[in-house]
Amino acid sequence: MKLAFETCDVFTTTRHGGNPLAVVQGAAALDAALMQAIAREFNLSETVFILAEDAATASARVRIFTTARELPFAGHPNVGTAVMLARRLELAGDRLVLHQPAGPVEARLTRDAGGLVTAAEITAPQPFTLLGTLPAAGIAACAGLSALPGEPVLASCGTPFAIAEVGDAATLAEAAPDAAAFRRHLPAEQAVGLLLYTRMGPDLLRVRMFAPLSGVPEDPATGSANVALAGLLAHRLGGESLTLRVEQGIEMGRPSLLELAAEATPDLGIRVRVGGAVVPVSQGHLTL
Repeated sequence: MKLAFETCDVFTTTRHGGNPLAVVQGAAALDAALMQAIAREFNLSETVFILAEDAATASARVRIFTTARELPFAGHPNVGTAVMLARRLELAGDRLVLHQPAGPVEARLTRDAGGLVTAAEITAPQPFTLLGTLPAAGIAACAGLSALPGEPVLASCGTPFAIAEVGDAATLAEAAPDAAAFRRHLPAEQAVGLLLYTRMGPDLLRVRMFAPLSGVPEDPATGSANVALAGLLAHRLGGESLTLRVEQGIEMGRPSLLELAAEATPDLGIRVRVGGAVVPVSQGHLTL
């Protein structure tokens, strides 16, 4: 049995930048254990398995795995899959829906002057939810830091993350994940990982995301964590909308740029979008 796959780099316009992603096609017959094993074989932060696809309705059913666990929703897998699937199916429209455990994720497609899909923006499947606060000393220990300037929080737009601000880019660069501290203070059942952020300008943030218990010591670009961050900032600032750009992966040598927008309404709460460019890298077949 052979299954086709593609890889791409997400949240970048430069090949070998951004966050790499593997997309496996025709995976309906695979069970969860085999999907997990294949994700470990690719050894990327996430691998997407397409269970079903329909060009007529511009939709697909997908599952997403890190090297250690399945995720109900993740950002760069949805952005990358939307672009690669739209190209392969030669979709004519500007919308694509990816169904996953956290709910349907709508992607809006961007094309270049020649009509080729080059980027996508997705809406997180769930509104922003503030799940609580976390002890600053324990979360600082997870990042190998002596202290944090504020109170970390647990937040989600479909996937829960711990979020903490640090004082400057130098402190952010010094951070390093401590797996033992994660096991004590931030177990995988509580949060996928820890997102640290600092302000680089009025609408520009730089972040790092550590998830050693989810099989991702550090991630070059984390859409699901950054939508939670954008939701948190919108929640704190109030108002109807917020837009910002996020740099990630700088310290890893895989610079990524994420574009985020949050909108608050009385009926729907705070809904967050994240988008970026995608660059195809490789294609081939898995032998099973």
